[in-house]
Amino acid sequence: MDASREPKTIVKPPMSPGKRKWNKIDKNLAFAFAFLHFLCIFAPLHINFGALSIYFCLFIITGLFGITISYHRNLSHKSFEVPKWLEYSFAYCGVHALQGDPIYWVSTHRYHHQFVDTEQDPHSPINGFWFSHLIWFLHKWDGSASEMVARHEKLDNARDLENQTFYKFIRKTYFLHSIALAIILYGVGGIPYFIWGTCVRTVVFLHSTFMVNSICHMWGNQPWKTNDLSRNNWLVSFLAFGEGWHNNHHAFEYSARFGIEGWQYDPGWYVIRFLQAIGVATHVKLPSQTHMQKLAKH
Repeated sequence: MDASREPKTIVKPPMSPGKRKWNKIDKNLAFAFAFLHFLCIFAPLHINFGALSIYFCLFIITGLFGITISYHRNLSHKSFEVPKWLEYSFAYCGVHALQGDPIYWVSTHRYHHQFVDTEQDPHSPINGFWFSHLIWFLHKWDGSASEMVARHEKLDNARDLENQTFYKFIRKTYFLHSIALAIILYGVGGIPYFIWGTCVRTVVFLHSTFMVNSICHMWGNQPWKTNDLSRNNWLVSFLAFGEGWHNNHHAFEYSARFGIEGWQYDPGWYVIRFLQAIGVATHVKLPSQTHMQKLAKH
């Protein structure tokens, strides 16, 4: 990612995303998403120590190691490097977060940074809170953003992943891995393990991630001049392993550390720093003092 980005003009699209009809894929995805939420209603009836332990363990494995460290900081921004076996292991953890395969997730996120807060941003808040939080994920609209949709479907900004056999295999077999995990959880611990380990865990972290797209582009503070709507939000950071320091991230996209200030809670950075200390993570990128001074508002 080029740290010296040109300012982006925030333009409101002339067409509402709701104008396009929902196709079969949209409807199936929306049904599956709603069904996961529905199953969470039964969580209080099937709670036990084992189920809660599975929930927290998988929440950390899929959310922290899978999405925050792998999908976002490692694959999307290349803010650090690890051996391929570890890169693939972390990415496989992210597969079970049910936010998309690595190629899809990385491509979407790179388009977000390329077209941030414009009509071509995949989840721009200029279309409203619910669009940026959820509707974009369920309903890929076209119209004024048809050019972005066409490019995104080709995934032509994630060639580095498309050229690797592992990521192509995961893309082709994506849902089978989560189904297999759900079956294993049910076989080991019955309904409680399935409800808490699959349904509750997936729903909670999906919304934690979606809050970065919605809340962190609407509410919070902006210590850096990023020419977009990104905000730092401590609550989202707490829920999403440091991802809520979003203005920091948009200012220094290449940085492995989102919580730039010492008091800014950033578990993703703590893990990367540990991996660096033991010699596993290399080429770890951090913002320079010169770049920080250039973008600081005060």
